[in-house]
Amino acid sequence: MDKLWPDYEKKMKDDGCNDSAIAAFKYTLGQLVAELNGEVNLMLPESAITPVDSLPNYESLTDESTANLSDCVMVKLNGGLGTGMGLEKAKSLLPLKEGNTFLDFIAKQVTHMREKYNAPLAFMLMNSFATSADTLEALAKYTSLKSAELGSLEFQQNKAPKITKDGLAPASWPAKPECEWCPPGHGDLYAAMAGSGTLDKLLAAGKKYMFVSNSDNLGATMDVKLLNWFVSSGAPFAMECAARTDADKKGGHLATGASGGLLLRESAQCPDEDEKEFQNVGKYKFFNTNNLWVDLKALKTAMDANAGALPLPVIKNGKTVDPRDKKSTKVLQLETAMGAAISCFPTAAAILIPRSRFAPVKTTADMLALMSDAYEVTADHRMVLKEARGGVPPTVKLDDAYKFVDAAMTLVPNGPPSLIECKKLVIEGSGVSFAAGVVIKGDVKIVGTGVVPAGTYTDTTIEVPVPVA
Repeated sequence: MDKLWPDYEKKMKDDGCNDSAIAAFKYTLGQLVAELNGEVNLMLPESAITPVDSLPNYESLTDESTANLSDCVMVKLNGGLGTGMGLEKAKSLLPLKEGNTFLDFIAKQVTHMREKYNAPLAFMLMNSFATSADTLEALAKYTSLKSAELGSLEFQQNKAPKITKDGLAPASWPAKPECEWCPPGHGDLYAAMAGSGTLDKLLAAGKKYMFVSNSDNLGATMDVKLLNWFVSSGAPFAMECAARTDADKKGGHLATGASGGLLLRESAQCPDEDEKEFQNVGKYKFFNTNNLWVDLKALKTAMDANAGALPLPVIKNGKTVDPRDKKSTKVLQLETAMGAAISCFPTAAAILIPRSRFAPVKTTADMLALMSDAYEVTADHRMVLKEARGGVPPTVKLDDAYKFVDAAMTLVPNGPPSLIECKKLVIEGSGVSFAAGVVIKGDVKIVGTGVVPAGTYTDTTIEVPVPVA
């Protein structure tokens, strides 16, 4: 580490990285080196953890007082470009329902909350360099969205150097110097807040608590019952968890460590031989929704005690330095997850929430489901599953031909099909589109190329073009 670090420190300082970003990367690099030297294990095997059997339940919360709202800031993570969906701008700019984008919904949620409770709910975004300009332009029409006491609507996440897999030197790629850097995962939230001065600014403005969630999760609104539960718990950190189903078996789950404190285990931290148990939803019952509550003073204290960087578990990803050139230099990208901070606070808490607070869009299949009548927009501008769904979203599986948004939109030139009574929809084949008035019920598979005519399809396989009767 002593030989490696000077080159990384120079690279980051030369690029203008702040002290917190440098401290965070120094910690993650140190963890990588320690693992390679056999000093630590970045994996979390079954032998190191214990399942969590029960959690306090949101349904038991009753306190809807608003006294704590003025002490809280709501933060949305908005650094993602949605490249996995073929987007070149912030994913939150994607239109979803009634002509509204994610950002429109979020702005309207915040505005509604302020009006309903007559309280100055503070709001900020964590953008990236790539999403900042487009996001601020899109939100300019919401002239009252920016909190006057904070003076800014955003702070920006950091970036980290890629590591050459062979030798661990800083990756070099003169043909595309931007490829030498990567996002350090959403665990960078804490270093970005500290390094940008945002954490100190929030504390100076009298903010005590932070609610943070992803911008692509429109169910994750500020909830006063959860805020009051968090404040009364006295916990420095809390995670909203949902009950795991087979659809969630690959996502990070809650557990306890040897010390008895809560921790988050991501799939990348699970040894291959333990994968079956990782995916055992009867054993590990709760998954992280990335809806988190943080005591800002406790966060500041923890970061100061760790040289400006939270000691988050490190996730190691193997890539090529140029993601579009599979023959380019093999590199390692070190990431952290913001939910993993739960292990940094011995008295952290977790709570079981309804599925309505978790409706993320990670794929075009998720997008199609949210666009359909299986979801509705509430009076307070949340996107939630309709009550008739019983808390279970329809499963949508699309052919790889629809991986990107522009291709997926060719499915629905007349609007999405009805999925209110759909259990599972599978589309195999390119060039499929839905006519107006298509209703999908139960398990339906669509195979071929062509237009699905208007009508109701129940527990069937549809071959398109559909033969004329």
